Amino acid sequence: MNPTSTARILMQLWFIAVAVLAITVLYLGKVLLLPLGFAILFAFLLAPVVAGLERLRLPRPIAAMAVILVFAGLLCVATWSLFTQLVAITNDLPTYGGNIAQKMQTLHSPSNSAYSRAQREIQQISEELGIANSTGAIPPPGQADANPIGTTPEHPVQVRVVGRPTGRLDQLGGIIEPATTALLAVVFTFFVLLQREDLRNRLIHLSGNRNLSRMTQAMSDASRRISRYFLLQVAVNIVYGAIVCAALYFIGLPHAILFAALALICRFVPYVGAPIAALTPTLLSLAVFPGWTHTALIFGLFVVLEIVTANYVEPRVYGHHTGLSSLAVLIAAAFWTLIWGPVGLILSVPLTVCLVVMGSHIPALEFLAVLLGDQPVIPPYTAFYQRMLAHDEREASDILQNSLKSESLAAVYDSILIPALTLVEMERQKGELEEATVRFIRTSTSEMVDELGFRALEEKNELAHSASDAASAVPTSLVPGPSGSSSVPPSLIPGPSVLVIPVRDGSDDLISTMLTQVLDQAGFHSTCMPIQRIDETVSAVAEQKPDLVFLSGMPPVAMARANRIFRSLRSANPALKIIMGIWHYNEDPTRAAQMISRTEDLHISTSLADAIAEAHAHTEPHPAVEDPLDNSPHLVTTPTDTAA
Repeated sequence: MNPTSTARILMQLWFIAVAVLAITVLYLGKVLLLPLGFAILFAFLLAPVVAGLERLRLPRPIAAMAVILVFAGLLCVATWSLFTQLVAITNDLPTYGGNIAQKMQTLHSPSNSAYSRAQREIQQISEELGIANSTGAIPPPGQADANPIGTTPEHPVQVRVVGRPTGRLDQLGGIIEPATTALLAVVFTFFVLLQREDLRNRLIHLSGNRNLSRMTQAMSDASRRISRYFLLQVAVNIVYGAIVCAALYFIGLPHAILFAALALICRFVPYVGAPIAALTPTLLSLAVFPGWTHTALIFGLFVVLEIVTANYVEPRVYGHHTGLSSLAVLIAAAFWTLIWGPVGLILSVPLTVCLVVMGSHIPALEFLAVLLGDQPVIPPYTAFYQRMLAHDEREASDILQNSLKSESLAAVYDSILIPALTLVEMERQKGELEEATVRFIRTSTSEMVDELGFRALEEKNELAHSASDAASAVPTSLVPGPSGSSSVPPSLIPGPSVLVIPVRDGSDDLISTMLTQVLDQAGFHSTCMPIQRIDETVSAVAEQKPDLVFLSGMPPVAMARANRIFRSLRSANPALKIIMGIWHYNEDPTRAAQMISRTEDLHISTSLADAIAEAHAHTEPHPAVEDPLDNSPHLVTTPTDTAA
């Protein structure tokens, strides 16, 4: 085993040991860490209010205490209001006894459905089997009293466990722990608000002076994400509660404001809050309304609202502010619930956001940002290449189609297909790809390029037809052309002719097809030549007489043959305009141009966008110099009459 493998294994064991130790500390230190987590969370929410009071010349201890007391008072008032409303609902339940009895009778009444008949048959068979078994177990006469109870398995002794009555202290045991957590959270919140700068400076000191900038950015990023997340979540939940209140009011359910407030509060708890908020009004509707229609409406209301909010509103409103993926939120909810119980659900998103921020700014913890973050971990061209290696043409095509929704055809070729083909050539030259895989990738990519080119040609033809129709609809007399002739739309004027020559076969030929397509879109009349001998290529160029010639090749194997083609074309026609395309070339293009041309200044295009710009620069006519002795009328200044 080499030293590198040993070091890697030791590093992995070190990370596993640290992770196990951290989880153990989180679990065992729940009594202390849980209120501390709530204190930090409340500090994020209340720090701006405390800072505002300080700007009013109020001392920080008094401002912090006042904000905490007001916040705690609001929570107590809200809790007491919810409790009294629930008590009122409980007192009103006897008035709905008729509806409840009717629904219970409906549920227990026999039905003639196939399911009910099958259920009755199974129940009857089970009863018959039970009677048969009990009949076989009846002892013969005269032996009934031979075996007293408890002497045989057929005569067991009935045992009932009677627990001791619980006292009042035992009943208070379930209240002491949450009360202690709440008290510690209040105390910790006060001291965090009171000494927040001191705590920040201590954390910065622990990171060291070399990491001062990184630590400052991490703290600012975490504060911004968590604060923005909670503010937006409050806004979304308020709108959610308002919709619930209005809908329940128009349906006719009593205490609509109570259930709206309950929905607003419960939605702060991920995953389980919304079902809890929907359960109470749904159950109450069973008692209030005589039929099932209102219950179905209320249940459907919460289902539709949750689907719209969770899948459309939340990802667009504050999804990118947290930087968490949907799977990361689910895993975080399960993890923190397992460690800290149901209360961990409330802290799951803020704590996970802090972990992602740490992974974004600390290189050793980068795996946290990769596993939990919402940023793509691989660029699109790598994803396209990986899907092609897996022979998944459908998903590879989806990557191209999704990119085309926001980018042009040339940008998609430059950012996805050409880099992916570069990876193919690199892996092929290293011998890590089989020829069958290379042929599959090239063939599949060629089919995708042909399809994209066909769509681009259709769009170009539609634009040309629309321009032609618009030109024909305008009277000729209103659109004068040169020498009295009618004008022609620019889209119908044939552009300069461009001949694209692939240097080698394979990827060079494929990228030449891409270049031909984007040049056609840019208004050129381009043609892609097939792979042939150099003398045949020179003869074809001399026969077609293009305005511009493009040599298209992939680095680095295309350099030598590109030099031979270039020298042959230059010998046959010294005035021929030639541009060399070396796609996705990361080295110095000037040196590559000297290697190919040897004598003259040759421009090297490394992307299709640059190739289009160079084609326009080489084919646009230079503006003519205006003749100063033209026949245009001149304005002559009339001298001022100075006569008295």
